[in-house]
Amino acid sequence: MPTQASFPARKVWVAAVVSTLIGAIVVAVAIAWPRVTGTDVFIYWPPLKARWTPGFTPTLLLPVLVALTGFLVWRRMISALRWGPFLVAVFAASWLWTAALGHVRGAESISKVFARPSEYFVGAKEVPSISGFLTGFIERVPLDAKGHWPIHIAGHPPGATLFFIVLDRLGISDPYTAGIIVLTIGSTAVVAVLLTVRTLSSETYARRVAPWIVATPSAIWMGVSADAMFTATAAWGLALLALAATATRRTRLIGCGIPAGLLLGLCVYFSYGLVLLGVLAIAVIWLGGRWEALWWALGGALLVAAAFTLAGFRWWEGFPVLVTRYYDGIQSKRQYGYWVWANIGAWTFTIGLAVWAAIPRGIAEAWRRGERNRRAVAVLGSAGLSTILLATLSSMSKAEVERIWLPFTIWVLLLPSLLPLRWHRPLLATQLASAIAIEYFLTTQW
Repeated sequence: MPTQASFPARKVWVAAVVSTLIGAIVVAVAIAWPRVTGTDVFIYWPPLKARWTPGFTPTLLLPVLVALTGFLVWRRMISALRWGPFLVAVFAASWLWTAALGHVRGAESISKVFARPSEYFVGAKEVPSISGFLTGFIERVPLDAKGHWPIHIAGHPPGATLFFIVLDRLGISDPYTAGIIVLTIGSTAVVAVLLTVRTLSSETYARRVAPWIVATPSAIWMGVSADAMFTATAAWGLALLALAATATRRTRLIGCGIPAGLLLGLCVYFSYGLVLLGVLAIAVIWLGGRWEALWWALGGALLVAAAFTLAGFRWWEGFPVLVTRYYDGIQSKRQYGYWVWANIGAWTFTIGLAVWAAIPRGIAEAWRRGERNRRAVAVLGSAGLSTILLATLSSMSKAEVERIWLPFTIWVLLLPSLLPLRWHRPLLATQLASAIAIEYFLTTQW
């Protein structure tokens, strides 16, 4: 069977270089196209929702110091720590890197996002009754409805806002505190992904993929977006599904399968687009080999659907109303012909060109009957890539994908671990440098 050595080094290098160039060209053209053609694509700094504000601030040293420290100690940490402490260290590293990037322009970088009138946290404060919120949710989605919801609340099922309603009921009224809670929850996603990789592949590969998930430019958006919470919920759902799909005892099958379905079902009530998690769920079950897990997970998901339906919100009625609202707003002006590919340019800012270098290797190994553990990583990464392609083709993702696609992006970040080991340190350095460069040159809106 093919192994890492089965791929000629020259072919791996050529494929990586060509793929990286393609990624760089997509980014360059996505940036240049509106400026050269004079086309208004209705975003601040195409293809990102950001502003060009180059300049040094002392707080930029925060991610620089975190990056240097991590780069110097990572190898020692991987070899020295046992599995449990290693997971704790990975969570801490993810939190520090995300928080450092989030505070480059001060604490207001986080608080200003959650304090916007269009955001869930502000809207949650205006909800007097949860039951009334759910039963009357759909009627306030249309743009011409009296007292219509702001765009972010209207653009998602009520589960997203419900999370912030719970925070409000717990007495959390400060947007910065809410942001740190979301950031902390989001940082646990790394642990969930590593547990999934360990379950379906091996601990060796779980340790190998860890730095790629931590040292990623996507952490910029994980620190200032509710989508970080969606990402963590989805990751933990898939981690439990992996345990169910590899269960040898029925108690574990049921005990992990139903909670997996509950979390993944909840994701669909966070964001309509997270139905695409089904691609990753099927990949997880296929790798685990126990298809019975699918039915227990579906049972858990149906419990979530039943709970929301009985409470007054019908997902299948809300979605078409959302589509109408979607095209009544700015999305009717954002041309599909540009965004269907420029989305990939925006997304590249979140993954770095190192992931582009790994895409050919990942796809090749996913289709080959190679070493099982490597193939599992390749399949998970390729499944994540498939969700990205489906999302951009759907026409329901036009701009702002740097945050919208975070629940899928975290799985694509597994792919660079399949590249030759001697490439890892220099490529990881480019990932860290990319994130710092984005923070230096741009002020992102998320």
